[in-house]
Amino acid sequence: MRLVFIGPPGAGKGTQAEYLIKKYHPAHLSTGDMLRAARDAGTEVGLKANEYMSKGELVPDQVIVDIIKERLAQPDCAEGFLLDGFPRTIAQAEALDIMLKEAGTPLDVVLELRVPEEELFTRLASRGRADDQPEAIRTRLVGYRNQTSPLLDYYTKQGLLQTIDGLGAIEDIWSRIETVLDKIA
Repeated sequence: MRLVFIGPPGAGKGTQAEYLIKKYHPAHLSTGDMLRAARDAGTEVGLKANEYMSKGELVPDQVIVDIIKERLAQPDCAEGFLLDGFPRTIAQAEALDIMLKEAGTPLDVVLELRVPEEELFTRLASRGRADDQPEAIRTRLVGYRNQTSPLLDYYTKQGLLQTIDGLGAIEDIWSRIETVLDKIA
């Protein structure tokens, strides 16, 4: 199964990804985790990414695309993958489409976790990460709205988008996701 998780910061993609991986076993490609690991390791890409992340800005497309392309070439992605936090822009989605077309491995589904902004702000403010300061949160949510929201139309036109209500108990949200994925698996 090859899928993309779309949703604003704080929507619960990471939490739900854990359930998804346990049941369906795709390779988990979290750009946030990959970028934080690169930053913490002090790599060139990580330091460049941190310049943007610390201000709540999105990391430039080319940096992300290069990281994803390398990761998709790893053997554990051959049987399926979950992209969490990528693509975030139409340009990234088009780059992904080209990569997957060349590999002969098209996406099976794009899941959108939909959560109201007030709830997102509350969730993010309670996490306590360095990049979860109020001004950075506002910047990230505006960035998501402006850059990522057009992806919903993009994937709807391809017949891939499934929207999941991201409010409620974690298990209830998982049940909604599972209902969609069991039809695909």
